[in-house]
Amino acid sequence: MRRVNALVMFGAVCVTKAVAAADKAVADWPHWRGGEGGMGYSPLAQIAPDNVRRLRHAWTYHIGMIDAPPQSSPTFEATPIVAGGRMFVCSGLGKVAALDPRTGEELWAYRYTADTRGSYLLNCRGVTYYADPPDYRGECPARVLAGTLDGRLLALDAASGEPCAQFGDGGVLDLTQGLGQVHPGDFSLSSPPVVVDGKIVLGGRIPDNMRVDVPAGVIRAFDVHSGALQWSWNSAPPGAAVPPAGEPYVRGTPNAWAPLSVDSKRGLVFVPTGNAATDHSDIVRGDRDYYAASIVALDAATGTLKWHFQTVHRDHWDYDIPSQPVLFPLRRDGVDIPALAQATKQGHIFILNRETGEPLFPVEERPVPLTGAIEGERYSPTQPFPTNPAFIVRRELSRDDIWGFTPWDKGKCMDLFEGANWEGVFTPPSLRGTIYFPSFMGATNWGGVSIDPRKGILVANTTQVPAILRMYPRATVDALLARGEWRAPPSLGAPYAHTMEPMLSPLGAPCIRPPWGTLLAIDLTTAERLWEVPLGSTRDMAPFPLWFDWGVPNLGGSLITASGLVFIGATTDNFLRAFDIRSGEQLWKARLPGGGQATPMTYQLGEDDKQYVVIAAGGHKYLGTDISDALVAYTLEQ
Repeated sequence: MRRVNALVMFGAVCVTKAVAAADKAVADWPHWRGGEGGMGYSPLAQIAPDNVRRLRHAWTYHIGMIDAPPQSSPTFEATPIVAGGRMFVCSGLGKVAALDPRTGEELWAYRYTADTRGSYLLNCRGVTYYADPPDYRGECPARVLAGTLDGRLLALDAASGEPCAQFGDGGVLDLTQGLGQVHPGDFSLSSPPVVVDGKIVLGGRIPDNMRVDVPAGVIRAFDVHSGALQWSWNSAPPGAAVPPAGEPYVRGTPNAWAPLSVDSKRGLVFVPTGNAATDHSDIVRGDRDYYAASIVALDAATGTLKWHFQTVHRDHWDYDIPSQPVLFPLRRDGVDIPALAQATKQGHIFILNRETGEPLFPVEERPVPLTGAIEGERYSPTQPFPTNPAFIVRRELSRDDIWGFTPWDKGKCMDLFEGANWEGVFTPPSLRGTIYFPSFMGATNWGGVSIDPRKGILVANTTQVPAILRMYPRATVDALLARGEWRAPPSLGAPYAHTMEPMLSPLGAPCIRPPWGTLLAIDLTTAERLWEVPLGSTRDMAPFPLWFDWGVPNLGGSLITASGLVFIGATTDNFLRAFDIRSGEQLWKARLPGGGQATPMTYQLGEDDKQYVVIAAGGHKYLGTDISDALVAYTLEQ
């Protein structure tokens, strides 16, 4: 890829040649999480702990409100990228825009009208930038790639926004072609693809719990100039039966809806997989969950499997891997080991050797409960756990943790607790009902973790809210469907369907004592927890004067800078915050026009330019935060 601003690559971190003078660093943000390895780290240091209080609003860009269909959630949660001197950002229904990074002025905009039938989450989390070498003479020497809700991939000229005519069909590649039978909403692309060795590599989002017979969760590579298919890898188990006539792949296999990562030096693509259909019943999966809830390493040139590491066996909890594998150098005994960090919904962080998949910190198989096991279901008697408690970011839950503002609502929460099964994480879904903790949001979700490779510190934001998961037999669900009384996903073709509800008191608060959300840091050298602090307040969850800094549910990711700052929005209050990475002290916050359910980024275009911090403040309907269309930038006051 062509680089700008005299950047060079140092590991997976974009740094300038003048690394020693960090406060003079120049850096763009050419990938969704800064670098192809997703560390969420910037070498910039103009904004620092001693001056961050002088951070002020610089500009706001409005990408346009989404005219959302009923029962859907329009969410502007994109992380923009900055490359080639421009900023690029997308919205959920197909708008892609180029902005002046210094002013937020729109330079061009391309609008694609997506078919939203079957889609409930209307989002685009980011785009991908690719630039050819200087001697390239074809169309679109620099191009922006963006996925759509109806399974298309757009290729646009980075300079003009015009479609790259020789890519796909006039600049649009139909990704549903080659998947066999596809219903509306069966395949979409919300995470940005990756580009390696001239190939666009991507997975896709497949709907959860609608039916067993959904398209394959295949990983595919396409030529970056033409869109021609280069290779495919389907996550069917080894030795799987040949698919029936007319179907190119075994259907219903685990997909990858979260972003992939790339190690260009080693020619590897890292894939975080979801579940085989359906999420909470294993009876009909057969062995299609062989690669489920796993990190899978593929050869970038051929798609050949190199290794895989499974984080949940026979997953009944929808504990699919929700976030990008983070590639970083783990320094041990004076040697940098090529490492990978993977955060999971169940609150485990696994640190692996990315060349082999072997754990770099011990992992053990522990027995898990089988209380409430449903006859005929298949369960794993053990699950993998990090042996070091620093890498378990899930709180434990006991009767003593049940909480309420008053004895009355606490009593109602206790009724919920006692009316469902709970013997710890991985308690099976049941007909009676099972406490689901972490819930479907996970302890961590698509925001993942950030890593400072110089200090050797990992930062994670967590949500600590339980839910209740209850299974229903097929006959019961079908009868309710026939009467129009079933309001949950139907899981057609599976012997059971389910309902899930957050475990909330009658006053709307989680039934667990605060904090309901935290920010924490782990020292990757000593494998010890450095600090953990409540993240967010009840400012936008409760009326005044019930505004407490208790820590709240959150959705989004963090940004680390070389100066020692951690920036994060994510919370159910409308704030962007900055923390000291060494102590966890909150140093600054700013009010956003909507919920910051996104990941911030930063850039500085020249040595004499300002450093900016930018976040999408789009909000999230299902998280209950204020909806907005604002992309907001901050810089130091003069």
